[in-house]
Amino acid sequence: MSCPTCFCTTVDDVVSLRADRAERWRKWDTCFSVEFSYMHGGSVRSSPRSRYRQWLTHKLGTWHDQFGVPGCVGCGRCITWCPVGIDITVEAGAIREAGAGVVGSAQDGVER
Repeated sequence: MSCPTCFCTTVDDVVSLRADRAERWRKWDTCFSVEFSYMHGGSVRSSPRSRYRQWLTHKLGTWHDQFGVPGCVGCGRCITWCPVGIDITVEAGAIREAGAGVVGSAQDGVER
């Protein structure tokens, strides 16, 4: 886990080899995986675009609604560890510049 404010988790049910004991383990997870938003019929966020949008709006928008503070503390760990080179500061700048209009990704120049 690279983000200090992330609380995305998953639950695994683990049974001993003798099947005489079962435990439920809560583990860190990533909201970028397809399995994270899996419900009984499939993933509610099946495209990378929808998962990316969820992450960005959660960090920069709904955290204010939920907790009254930003979801990003500016540590830069997500920039350092992102396997595809997403820079949240560049993305936030693109959102700020676009205002209330259609927001494209500053990373790829494609409008969403």
